[in-house]
Amino acid sequence: MASLLDISAKTAAFRKLHVPGDPVIAPTVWDAWSARIAESLGFQALTIGSHPVADSVGKPDGEGMKYQELVYRAKEIARSVQIPVSLDVESGYGLSGGEIIDGILTAGVAGLNIEDTVHSDEGRLRSPEEHADLIRDIREQSNALGLRFVINARTDLFLRQDGAEEDRVDRAVARLKLCAQAGADSLYPVGFHSPELLKRLVDELPLPVNAIARPEQDNLAELKKIGVGRISFGPFLQGQLVDPLKSVLEPWKP
Repeated sequence: MASLLDISAKTAAFRKLHVPGDPVIAPTVWDAWSARIAESLGFQALTIGSHPVADSVGKPDGEGMKYQELVYRAKEIARSVQIPVSLDVESGYGLSGGEIIDGILTAGVAGLNIEDTVHSDEGRLRSPEEHADLIRDIREQSNALGLRFVINARTDLFLRQDGAEEDRVDRAVARLKLCAQAGADSLYPVGFHSPELLKRLVDELPLPVNAIARPEQDNLAELKKIGVGRISFGPFLQGQLVDPLKSVLEPWKP
């Protein structure tokens, strides 16, 4: 296990990187190999994506892995690099805040991403208050250790196209504001939004906003101009490697 002093230093460094308009670009990795490549290029932080990690071990996304399995993979990644790493814990695997933080501490990562789709309960969406309560529990358990893990609070309202479109933005903003009040450090309205919609979210939310980007087609300069504070790639970085790998293997197929 990484030392508390080392983890504390990385959590502080990671939090400072979340600057609206000058976002931390945290490539979404799935193993030590991909993490080391990203670090060698000068990136200052990484995210571990549940989807690409699950794909890499032949498990389905949506908490198809056990939390202990994910923590083990995260520990391998975190100890292979010097830069801060954040772990996607999906919706928390049905665990308490204390149990989630135990895993984060074991992994030696600097932060976590947590979403409001409850995979362990038939994929229902948490109520805004329920999601905020879990984030508050995670924050309190983190603080009790004298550590301020960076909590990235995610809502899947846009991804699920939940409820009426007319007030979806208002509901997402209200939901994420509760997460901010509960102790989140950044807010993640996951989805591919128009520049106008993303700008509205950035303007109305009280914390740095995490934007998901497709590395082969989205524009960094535009995301900076909009004012996002964090950029990650979800499963799309790993997905970009599929066709090149096939091209290399094609001449050798039986």
